[in-house]
Amino acid sequence: MTVVKYLKGSELVINEHIDPDSMIATKMMKEDQDRTIVFNDFNGKKAVANLFSTRKKVAEAIGVDESGIVQRMIEAVDDPCEPVMTDEPEFRYSVSEPDLMSLPIARYFPEDGGRYITAGVIVSEYKGKKNVSFHRMMIMDKDSIAVRLVPRHLYKMYNEAKSEGIELKVSICIGARPEVLLAAATSTAYETDELTIASSLCMKGSGSPLSVGRTDNGLIVPSECDYVFEGRITFEETSEGPFVDITGTYDYVRQQPVIKIEKVWTSKDPYFHLLLPGGNEHYLFMGLPREPMMYVSVRDKVPGVRSVRLTEGGCCWLNGVVSIKKVNPDDGVKAALAALDGHKSMKNVIVVDDDVNIFDDKEVEWAVATRFQATRIITLPGEKGSSLDPSATDSITCKVAIDATIPSDRDTKDFQRAVL
Repeated sequence: MTVVKYLKGSELVINEHIDPDSMIATKMMKEDQDRTIVFNDFNGKKAVANLFSTRKKVAEAIGVDESGIVQRMIEAVDDPCEPVMTDEPEFRYSVSEPDLMSLPIARYFPEDGGRYITAGVIVSEYKGKKNVSFHRMMIMDKDSIAVRLVPRHLYKMYNEAKSEGIELKVSICIGARPEVLLAAATSTAYETDELTIASSLCMKGSGSPLSVGRTDNGLIVPSECDYVFEGRITFEETSEGPFVDITGTYDYVRQQPVIKIEKVWTSKDPYFHLLLPGGNEHYLFMGLPREPMMYVSVRDKVPGVRSVRLTEGGCCWLNGVVSIKKVNPDDGVKAALAALDGHKSMKNVIVVDDDVNIFDDKEVEWAVATRFQATRIITLPGEKGSSLDPSATDSITCKVAIDATIPSDRDTKDFQRAVL
C-alpha cells in the first residue's frame, strides 16, 4: 500500500469499469495531468495515474521544496547510504501464481504493441553487481513479458549472464517510493547500487533510510511496493513495440528478451501505478535525474550557476535552461556548452541571468526576446544526440546554444525590468 500514502483526497476518482485495452491515455490526457487520477475498477482492480506528475508533487514526496530537488539529488549521489533490511516487507502481504492478463496493465495508444508496464523498475544482481532501472515492459500472456533493454547496465548484466548460460533473475517493482523511481532513472557507475541512492534520498527527507526486503529468488527490493513480480530474463527473444516514447511519437519494433514471471507479490490494498507514455510524469522521471548531471557539469565551468531545468516543452529531455550569476563575459557560452556536455541527449539550451525564473517559460522567452541577438547563437552540427529525437539521423543532430544573458559590453540598466 505504498501508493495510497501519496494520495491527498483531492484526486479525480473514476469508479466506472475500465477495460485494459480501452486506450486509457484518452482519460489520462483529457483531464488535467497535474491532477492525480484514481481508478477503482481498472480490470477489476485499483490503479493510479499522474501520481507524481508535477515538480511540486515530487518535491513534497521527498521532503524538499521545488527549487531544492536538484541539490537533494546531488547530495544523495555523493553521499549514498545502505538501506535497512526488514523481515516483514509490505509487498509480501500476499503471493499468487502469475496471471498478468488479469492485472490493471494498460494499453495506452491505438498502435501500441500490447499492454505495457510503464512505471515498473527492475531489480537484478549478478556476481555482486546490483542494478535498479526503469524499463518498458510489454505483456505477452499470463506469465511472459517482452522487456526493452537499452544498452546500459541491465543489458550488460544480462549479456554477461547469458554468455555463461545463466538466465538472469529479476524482480519487477511497481508502486515504489518516488525516491526509488528517481534513483532508478539516475545514470551511475556500473558498480553503484541505486538503492543506496534511494536510501540516501529517504534519509535526507525523513531521517530514515530506505526499507528493503528479500524476494524468494534472493533479490533485495524496496519493502514499500504495491506489486513485485519475481522472474528471470530468458534467452528467448520476441518482437517488442511499437510504443509511444517520451517525445509522444512511436518508437519502432525491436527483437527483445522475454521475462518469465514465476510469482506475483502484492501489498495490502494495492494500487497499480500507471505512467502515461509521453506525459508529464514520464517527462519528470526521465528528466529530473539528468538535471543534477547538468548542474554539476556547469558548476565545474561556471561557479555562478544558480539552477538548471529540462523543459516540459522539450519533453524534459531535448531542451534545457540554465541560470547563472554572470561574472565573466564568456560565462554564458561556457555554461551552455557545459550543460550540453552534462546531458548529452539535450540538443537546445538557453542560458539566462539569475534574475530570470527558469521555471516560468514566459520569463525565459522574455530573456531571449530582450537580451539575445542571433549573431550570438552557437550551432554544433554533427553531434551525437538522442535516439528518441525523430528529427535526428541515426542519433546525429545539430545542437544549439543560446546565450540570453545581458551582454557584458552593455549597460545593465538598459535590461532591467521596472519594479514597483
